[in-house]
Amino acid sequence: MTLPAHENTTPLSCVEICAGAGGQALGLEEAGLSHQALVEIDPDACQTLRANRPQWNVLQADVRGVTPAALLNGRGRPDLLAAGVPCPPFSLAGNQLGCGDERDLFPAALTLIQALKPRAVIIENVKGLLQEKFRDYRASILQRLADSGYRAEWRLLNSCDFGVAQLRPRAVLVALRPDVSGYFRWPEPSTPTGASPLVGDVLRASMASRGWELAEFWAMQAQRIAPTLCGGSKKHGGPDLGPSRARQAWAEIGVNGAGVADLPPSPGDPLPVKLTIAQMALLQGFPPDWIFEGRKTSAYRQVGNAFPPPVAEAVGRSIAKALVRADSTRLARPPASAQRNRAGTPM
Repeated sequence: MTLPAHENTTPLSCVEICAGAGGQALGLEEAGLSHQALVEIDPDACQTLRANRPQWNVLQADVRGVTPAALLNGRGRPDLLAAGVPCPPFSLAGNQLGCGDERDLFPAALTLIQALKPRAVIIENVKGLLQEKFRDYRASILQRLADSGYRAEWRLLNSCDFGVAQLRPRAVLVALRPDVSGYFRWPEPSTPTGASPLVGDVLRASMASRGWELAEFWAMQAQRIAPTLCGGSKKHGGPDLGPSRARQAWAEIGVNGAGVADLPPSPGDPLPVKLTIAQMALLQGFPPDWIFEGRKTSAYRQVGNAFPPPVAEAVGRSIAKALVRADSTRLARPPASAQRNRAGTPM
């Protein structure tokens, strides 16, 4: 479904920073938004974006140095600014230094919001950001947005509620201009309770693709929601499925979390099996034809750090609907001068 065009002539526009491998961008595209620029510092992720969407204006840059003019790309103010700022400053698996971490890019995002003045903002991060220890930090972000003329709210969204085969809770911030905020409603779960996609169903065909005789057996005992994929950072971690507790959870569904496979299993391969990059991308909600550039570790981090496209699409649709409704109301309302004239007030 495509949403109505903005003001009946121009698609809703979006600028995205910290775009990664395109999980959020893909979801927003499905929600009817057109990207005028995407910023990402990692060269492999930039190549991933370009390989899948050659028409996108991808800028390889540190957001702390990018100019508003570069993001506008010769066009006007964007309807939406989207961001997936780095998670390590707030991750439960890290040191949780918050604003004391050099990777904290919330300040850079807020600076660009003040400069670009988009009508709407979406920023996603890890669940850890919603902890009590970061309450003052979250409040400071809300206050700065309020000072810039936005009404903002944090919300925890579970990816499994939107058709993703992981629980994968995400902290999502949506900020809107006052003329838009009254039309916004957070998306309702699109997956009925107890009907979330399960690992075995999502990966059954892939596991059987090279004739593995245990594929159906594996799929039947993998009928559960996946543990959250952990992408790690360039400072720590490699191509594995996370810390020991996460690996234990993967082992319970027949997956060896100590590494990543190059290909799906073939005849004679024993349990547990390692997942491929493509299989993990399916569990993250990417379409099967999405290409990930770079070596194995880089590609895995791109997948593991992504905002699942179906979740981004759900939030993006809610924002787009609010924008369109605000525009429809504004266009239907007579100019102030006409209202005064009808009331008998001299023009």
